[in-house]
Amino acid sequence: MSGSGRTVAAEVRPIGLVIFDCDGVLIDSEPISLARLTAGLNGIGVAIDVETVRARFAGTSMASIMGHVARDYGVAAPEGFVEAVKADTLRAFDRELRAMTGVAAAVSALGIPHCVASSSDPVRLRHSLGLTGLLPLFEGRIFSSVEVARGKPFPDLFLHAAARMGSAPEACLVIEDSVPGVTAARAAGMSVVGFTGGGHWRHDPAGADLTAAGASRIFRDYSDLDRMVGFA
Repeated sequence: MSGSGRTVAAEVRPIGLVIFDCDGVLIDSEPISLARLTAGLNGIGVAIDVETVRARFAGTSMASIMGHVARDYGVAAPEGFVEAVKADTLRAFDRELRAMTGVAAAVSALGIPHCVASSSDPVRLRHSLGLTGLLPLFEGRIFSSVEVARGKPFPDLFLHAAARMGSAPEACLVIEDSVPGVTAARAAGMSVVGFTGGGHWRHDPAGADLTAAGASRIFRDYSDLDRMVGFA
């Protein structure tokens, strides 16, 4: 077994659909977006650093984040705040965003249906995937949390994606980089593996938090994707 992936109590199932999270899985966006969100929150009086933002909010929707900020920090975001942070983040993406190394070739070689299910809004999703050249790999199979009542860590988004793709939940494998995402996949009755190849996982490339949340395997290099799916 290579050093970029490991197996822990893996459950073998025939996989008919691979569901990818986007941010931090397909694109190395989390260091950028977490930095811009932290700056925005600091600007409205929320005393929080980027590591706390990563630990508390990575993988969750802006609606959920702002609810946490209002409840836990007592700060109500001014009108237009969310839109301003999103615009600032997209500008930073234009300058800095990259796809994960090897992801395009690995996804192209999958040979089974695949889609995206992300907490990001549709505009950001298409912008990000377009910038990185990944949009053609997922065109028509991109699902956002705005399409469901509850975002991650609830299972709604993954169940919605599976239904739209015509796949039973037990035949789905989710690729996730966040604890809320892993939790959502497990709640949906799906297999899930953790990806730690993004820049925001330099603190723990072994993915201990993802394993604790229920990820059956951890990998950090897309050369291992076929083995994660079970083709190797």
